[in-house]
Amino acid sequence: MLGDVNPERLAKAARYILRHQNEDGGWSIYRGGPSNISASVKSYFGLKLAGYPAEHPAMEPARKKILKLGGVTEVNTFTKLYLCFFGQYDYDACPAIPPEIVLFPNWFWFNIYEISSWSRAILVPLSICYAKKPFKKLPDEMGIEELFVGGRDRSRMHLHWSKKKVSWRNFFLLVDRMVHAFERVHIRPLRSVALKKAEKWMLERFEMSDGLAAIFPSIMNSVIAMRCLGYSVDDPQVIRAMDEFEKLGIEEADTFRMQPCVSPVWDTAYALFALGEAGVAASDPRMVRCADWLLQKQVRKAGDWKVKNPEGQPGGWYFEFNNEFYPDVDDSAQVCLALSRVEHPNGRYQRESVQRAIDWILSMQCRNGGWASFDKDNDRMVFQYVPFADHNAMLDPATVDITGRILEMLATYGYDKNHKAVKKAIEFLRSEQGPDGSWFGRWGVNYIYGTALVLRGLEAIGVDHHEPYVQQAAEWLRMVQNSDGGWGESCLSYDDPNTKGLGESTRFADCLGCDGTDGRQ
Repeated sequence: MLGDVNPERLAKAARYILRHQNEDGGWSIYRGGPSNISASVKSYFGLKLAGYPAEHPAMEPARKKILKLGGVTEVNTFTKLYLCFFGQYDYDACPAIPPEIVLFPNWFWFNIYEISSWSRAILVPLSICYAKKPFKKLPDEMGIEELFVGGRDRSRMHLHWSKKKVSWRNFFLLVDRMVHAFERVHIRPLRSVALKKAEKWMLERFEMSDGLAAIFPSIMNSVIAMRCLGYSVDDPQVIRAMDEFEKLGIEEADTFRMQPCVSPVWDTAYALFALGEAGVAASDPRMVRCADWLLQKQVRKAGDWKVKNPEGQPGGWYFEFNNEFYPDVDDSAQVCLALSRVEHPNGRYQRESVQRAIDWILSMQCRNGGWASFDKDNDRMVFQYVPFADHNAMLDPATVDITGRILEMLATYGYDKNHKAVKKAIEFLRSEQGPDGSWFGRWGVNYIYGTALVLRGLEAIGVDHHEPYVQQAAEWLRMVQNSDGGWGESCLSYDDPNTKGLGESTRFADCLGCDGTDGRQ
């Protein structure tokens, strides 16, 4: 669909897929996890595209597991649409992603800025694909008809209504059915205008970034969207996007895989902070050189965050090499922590850069007192019921792990628990604490991560170690310590809270909270 296929690389990718097949025949979305229906269907289809027949020894157990999990109809919306591109699913049975959503004004109850930045960057180009409905015919032997429980029956492919008749799910499903009805009779008066705006939105965000949002799915979707709009494979925009897409590939001697993104700013900030904590001199030339690189990466132009934070001024950092439209609060706080361990020869330059970042971070504080990752007050929870929001990442609400890191950073630069923003943050953290004393961490695994970062922040900002809620959290960490002295947790805790704090010890979990204080282990 996107150009010539490299047979050698395709074979390497297939080998990588096979090496990660679970014993039950399926594939998981994280190492050691249970088989996931979307991952399993994509893996099975990928092997088919690579020339593996249905009779191959690895395919039979995969097929059985997929059918046991409900078959193709149970995959998420993104997977369904990708299957539609190859004629393996029906567009009419997919949740609609009409490009007209880009026309909704920012003040409207639902608009693209009410969904998370990464979902926005994925969905806008995907809406172009939905409108254009690309199709690549495949030989019958590459199809996946055998993965439909009871056969490929259109009546079973549609999303099912909620048993609770009056519900948000049924409301959004009704809207979805109406959109599909208009599609069938070609009632879409604003389609051409919407496509032009979606294209313009997408192309603007190619600038100053390593591809759209600098993440795998949105870059891939943008390439497909451009091809749908008539861009040739030798168009400079397509070439540039494909180059960025190719950079995410990791090719080894006998395998090939794609990574979701790269994280040089995050990794550098963590490494610099760790070196400072380990006692490397703040004026060491290597530390200064590292700080210099980070300072050059500071965002100086407004991005999507400006829509919900019009008063804020640029000053954060992003995750990747270049992603000017999408700095994030967590990276920005970690960079500030790292820079606190360096004495730059141009002290004024360093101080002004850090203060600019702190001002931006403070402006990004949500109404509930916490901080989210990329946006402010992106927490209208009703939108998780939108049919195409089944990838479980539609929103970007404030989280305790990011908030804890920010408190630690603010304390490093002289803020204390009496500051207005800090007071609100502490109230938010207290309101989010679980009955057992732990905190849920969205951006790491998981309760150990969240609890440790909150305790680091509270200790740094001056909250008394003897506060009952602090002691309760510390006691929870002691309770989940493994017999070997370490801590560990699996991603399974995101789906099953009964597994919180349980898992084989890992170095990362062991190091999160260890600084010798009596309030935290």
